[in-house]
Amino acid sequence: MAPRVGQPGLWGPLLPGLLLVAAALSRPASPCPFQCYCFGSPKLLLRCASGAELRQPPRDVPPDARNLTIVGANLTVLRAAAFAGGDADGEEAAAAAVRLPLLTALRLTHNNIEVVEDGAFDGLPSLAALDLSHNPLRALGGGAFRGLPELRSLQLNHALVRGGPALLDALDAALAPLAELQLLGLAGNALSRLPPAALRLPRLEQLDAHLNSLVGLDPDELRALERDGDRPGPRLLLADNPLRCGCAVRPLLAWLRNATERVPDARRLRCAAPRALLDRPLLGLDETRLRCADGDPNGRRDEVDVPGPELEASYVFFGLVLALIGLIFLMVLYLNRRGIQRWMRNLREACRDQMEGYHYRYEQDADPRRAPAPAAPASSRATSPGSGL
Repeated sequence: MAPRVGQPGLWGPLLPGLLLVAAALSRPASPCPFQCYCFGSPKLLLRCASGAELRQPPRDVPPDARNLTIVGANLTVLRAAAFAGGDADGEEAAAAAVRLPLLTALRLTHNNIEVVEDGAFDGLPSLAALDLSHNPLRALGGGAFRGLPELRSLQLNHALVRGGPALLDALDAALAPLAELQLLGLAGNALSRLPPAALRLPRLEQLDAHLNSLVGLDPDELRALERDGDRPGPRLLLADNPLRCGCAVRPLLAWLRNATERVPDARRLRCAAPRALLDRPLLGLDETRLRCADGDPNGRRDEVDVPGPELEASYVFFGLVLALIGLIFLMVLYLNRRGIQRWMRNLREACRDQMEGYHYRYEQDADPRRAPAPAAPASSRATSPGSGL
């Protein structure tokens, strides 16, 4: 007979084992670092967010941590081996000292990071995802990302605006050794060109370059996006860029039409210049309309303003309306031709009568026989006969 609820025969042998398993799962491998929060256990997620109090990465991160997030701190400078025992003065840890061998995801957003030195991420051999977005980077070492053979995702969104051209050159050098990189985020950085090294990454699958200052892509950049053999090229996000729709954008337009699937936001690409094509979808343009100023085959000067299809359509509609009005007017004249003839005849007779009246009065006024007699002088009236004087 099966034991009833409450009898120790069923749970007695299992209870100690369950308690041991629960204790093993609940006990962290290492204590949680100061100023950080451990969710579940350090193997799952370790989050450090303490505002300006945290000025360098925590030193007591458990070695079996898999995910590390530091948000809202004031790190300012990531020195060499910052996560592998390098001290605040920049001394590097020993090459064999790998303190976080299992760390796969490192998120360092909104930390006021301005400088990333060479080898800042040494000692993280398993790191696969690195996020440095929303930091005011001003300097980046050419070897900042060295020693990251497993890095698959690098996010630098809204992090390169303040660095200027020198930072872009450093980024080009820093990206070169990342042979396994698959996802690269460069959104919101006011980039006027794409880093050449990013286009040449052999395993890159997606490059996010939306919300920048790109006016187009030249043929060399488009060729760099192609891959040899059967390997597909990377996807490219380009929305919210001020595209200049002149002759220089023709290669990009032809490339988009042949590889629309490579640009998921292709239908969101719109023209920012010239004025006649403002906010027009790029894919909806006719290549023959993309013209440049005379003597400017490269399209580096302002493009010639050409009337858009809407303006041409309005001109055509206005012409049709005028033609219709003229046709209606002619039809009215034709249908009332007899009345118009009668009106013209009456008007002509009225004018003739008026002119005859004027002519008659003129002749009457010019006849000398109808001139009035001159008046007699006053002296002759005083001595006239019959006056009695």
